[in-house]
Amino acid sequence: MITGLPFRPSPLVLAAPSGTGKTTIAHALVARFHNFVFSVSATTRTPREGERHASDYDFVSRDEFEHMISEGELVEWAEVHGNLYGTPRSNLETAAERGEYAILDIDVQGARQIRGRVPEAVLIFVFPPSADHLWTRLTQRGTEKLDEVRRRLVAARAELEEAVHFDYIVVNDDLERAIARVRTIVEAESHKPGRALDFPGEVERIRSEIDRVVARDGVRDPAGG
Repeated sequence: MITGLPFRPSPLVLAAPSGTGKTTIAHALVARFHNFVFSVSATTRTPREGERHASDYDFVSRDEFEHMISEGELVEWAEVHGNLYGTPRSNLETAAERGEYAILDIDVQGARQIRGRVPEAVLIFVFPPSADHLWTRLTQRGTEKLDEVRRRLVAARAELEEAVHFDYIVVNDDLERAIARVRTIVEAESHKPGRALDFPGEVERIRSEIDRVVARDGVRDPAGG
């Protein structure tokens, strides 16, 4: 995405209740577009079947996680369903240095912290089309027992109230449409004056160029003056 003005990509937060599909959207963006990079969260939970350390999550012990908190190495962290999750600050710094969008796949508690600690981040709430949609996705994963699924649905009911505090809402009623909607949001954000690296400087540059053009010999007033 090119705006015509130099700009610094901002972290992109995708948050949603469990089963809404935010992780699928995040991985699809990274796989398809070169300037998106997945921010691998640290967690104390046990890996699910097929998950890999440093790819899906940084799986750490509770003691290691608490050490990261005390050292200020996390820009957000939360306890969800009995497990700790957090975003290493280095993920955002590395992406910014490379001119990439760091995608944070986090819960609504973490998004609230990001709002206060990383104000330039763009917060997107991935909204489920229906309760049946959530139930189907959670049960089809086959990774939680029914009691756990019900607990996640109850949590989702409360998390939906937080959607109003996000910058954008994307309904995941169709994966391809949801991905396209997120891309449209990122494109629009890149055109905001506040995203430019030095917008006042760019304005002054054009103003100075206009002064030089106007002052050149032979430049006439278009109105005939």
